Amino acid sequence: MAGIRSLSSGLRALRPPAFGADPGGERMARIRRSPHFKDGVFQNPGGAARIRPSGSMLDFAKLYFDKEERPHRSPRGTVPVHPTTFADLARPAATGLRLTWLGHSSVLAEIDGHRVLFDPVWGERCSPFPFAGPRRLHPVPLPLAALGPVDVVVVSHDHYDHLDMPTIKELAGTDTVFAVPLGVGAHLEHWGVSADRLRELDWHESTKVGGLTLTATPARHFCGRGLRNTQHTLWASWVVAGEEHRVYHSGDTGYFDGFQHIGADHGPFDATMIQLGAYSEFWPDIHMTPEEALRAHLDLQGGEPHGVLLPIHWATFNLAPHPWAEPGEWTLAAAGAVGQAVAVPVPGRPFEPAGVLPTRPWWRDVSSPLNRKWPVPQTGGGRARSGRRGCGRKAGGRYRRPPPGPRTWAGAPGAGRAGRGRRRPGRR
Repeated sequence: MAGIRSLSSGLRALRPPAFGADPGGERMARIRRSPHFKDGVFQNPGGAARIRPSGSMLDFAKLYFDKEERPHRSPRGTVPVHPTTFADLARPAATGLRLTWLGHSSVLAEIDGHRVLFDPVWGERCSPFPFAGPRRLHPVPLPLAALGPVDVVVVSHDHYDHLDMPTIKELAGTDTVFAVPLGVGAHLEHWGVSADRLRELDWHESTKVGGLTLTATPARHFCGRGLRNTQHTLWASWVVAGEEHRVYHSGDTGYFDGFQHIGADHGPFDATMIQLGAYSEFWPDIHMTPEEALRAHLDLQGGEPHGVLLPIHWATFNLAPHPWAEPGEWTLAAAGAVGQAVAVPVPGRPFEPAGVLPTRPWWRDVSSPLNRKWPVPQTGGGRARSGRRGCGRKAGGRYRRPPPGPRTWAGAPGAGRAGRGRRRPGRR
């Protein structure tokens, strides 16, 4: 028995700090009481989701190591980054809402005088180890200390490309509040965040921070940081509402009909930040393609183009077999097909959704051309629909890469001014 205890202690000593901590005590008791926790794990909306690569691992290996495709998964040159300064962010947003995409899923949202930082990742790698794992394809636009005070940090789930231990440890030294899904607080406490600064929410629960209301909403994904993926921490999308504006951050998610319900309960939104990179036919249930992301945005807005879509979860880390520039090109095509305003800033460039939008396809300067015809959504009947059969999703739900062919839309949609950010009649 002593030998077993000694082995267990030794294994714990080898556990990297970045693995975080498993929920326990009252936190675990609260998890077990959650209506979304069943049979020892959190459940996805819409039924079980495949969280491991489907199909043949041999087929995946052939695709991943394909000599012709692999060079397209990284930029050919230096990714442009706007050198964000404190002066950029010190001026109040003229329209009351300003967004700064900092790469991948990290976004600073300045909303009605409050500052919200979503999924902050300043680390060089999204990995528990400093010497291995996906490495940044561009630097962070500014040091974390130069960002200035943040009212609340919002975390969508505990995967390494969304929850970065060094970043959290640095933020722990400030007085910011952390809003996280149920169970994720165990990691933050393990890294030095005091319990009184945590707002730990189940789906459909809300908390107030200053003049903001933050609501955890469902997503279709999974969790896990260590060798044992216990599925004891929840994943979420987030709604943040101020006095005059409201935004939505998807975290990571597959497409599901829950977007309609979130939109009906909390929308419409002045801006959405939606995951549309790192998709693959090998994991179709947990990440969206750009066509699906556009459909999700339209669902959130009641079925019609409204507000501004900011693409996230692309361009910063190489996490899937698709070409590096594909999410950008496909997003422009999908948005242009339905007349949806989309902002595609270089990392670090602030913009106001009610102002002039950044629409130049900057990635073309550092990537190979992608001459394909992109699947795009259609609107009508109050819900977005997939625009082409046999493309985007196969029977059985698997993603199919767009076939070779000319681009449907070469220009950047949404140029000029978007809606002014005022509430539409009937908004709650």
